[in-house]
Amino acid sequence: MKKLTVASIGTLDQYQQQRPAIRQAIIEHKNNRRLALGPNSTLHFEDYMTMKYQVQEMMRAENLRDAESITQELDAYNPLIPDGSNLKCTFMIEFPDETERRQQLKKLIDLEHHVFIQIEGFKPVAPVADEDLERSTAEKTSAVHFMRYEFTPDMIAAAKRGASWSVFSNHPAYLYKADPLPENIRSSLCRDFS
Repeated sequence: MKKLTVASIGTLDQYQQQRPAIRQAIIEHKNNRRLALGPNSTLHFEDYMTMKYQVQEMMRAENLRDAESITQELDAYNPLIPDGSNLKCTFMIEFPDETERRQQLKKLIDLEHHVFIQIEGFKPVAPVADEDLERSTAEKTSAVHFMRYEFTPDMIAAAKRGASWSVFSNHPAYLYKADPLPENIRSSLCRDFS
């Protein structure tokens, strides 16, 4: 899969001129890449477009104009672009009330290792969570995790042929399932397999 470069990002001035149109396009794109799992967690599946937008927004927020600073952002975000045999996502545990969030994150320790993707006819695929740094402690889990799911060639072939998918959590404190995956999401994610 292609990765972001300084040239593909463009300049901050170019981005700011095109930002309204880019924002509208990315909102529509993300609608096909976001999956709620139960009432309090969401998987945001990342790809080239979502990461390009993230880097451009970082450029804007931090007024980044030099190649060295932009390259540092690319080094941080390129690993979140799928490699052709996997899916990568940002997993968010969401409780709007801060007190409840603190209590729930204590109950949901290790949840990031209990969210599986299953393609019909195959065993569930477990996530590889937080490869860049550990985000949980013995006392609580983090509200944000980065996860990678690796698929076999047979799984990918079945997915591309239209096999149904499900996503589920088997964590004792958070038992939820999205089954089957909505077609718009399944179709979008299939494009991540090259």
